Amino acid sequence: MTQEQILQALLTTKMPFGKYKETLICDLPETYLVWFHQNGFPKGKLGMLLGTMYEIKLNGLEYLLRPLRNKTSK
Repeated sequence: MTQEQILQALLTTKMPFGKYKETLICDLPETYLVWFHQNGFPKGKLGMLLGTMYEIKLNGLEYLLRPLRNKTSK
């Protein structure tokens, strides 16, 4: 996946299970992502997306998603 495809997937992929089932990955609370970071991300694409979103929030890079979010919501 390219970087743009990953960012787009963060805006369109919903959490498939757990407390935040049906919540977009980009809208998951940081505390939930920290829990996964401490306990292990799932394998595969979901784990990659959760890990990416963790790094984005950890480093204050949410602004990278805003232009794509605006495109997606139109």
